Amino acid sequence: MGEARTALSDRFDDDDYPAYSMGRAAEILGVTPAFLRSLGAARLIEPLRSAGGHRRYSRRQLRLAARARRLLDQGTPLDAACRIISLEDQLEEALRLNAELRPNTEP
Repeated sequence: MGEARTALSDRFDDDDYPAYSMGRAAEILGVTPAFLRSLGAARLIEPLRSAGGHRRYSRRQLRLAARARRLLDQGTPLDAACRIISLEDQLEEALRLNAELRPNTEP
């Protein structure tokens, strides 16, 4: 029983675990299911599918969707919003890698 409880706990801590149904994800974000489908069509987020074929979203995907919604609310077209988010994420990763590779210059 302890191992099962630990495995379940790990899922709740996993940002990539598809814990949210489309309806619940839309409710959390204050959007329609159609908005989430449009993000999938634009390939910003690709939800996993349950055994029954229903879309399931992770916390990481919900954060991406929230970022997209903020940009769309500011008047940014969907395709541009998706590209902006992709480029921001690439820049963040490049900066992280650069910091890891740079030798420590502090005395």
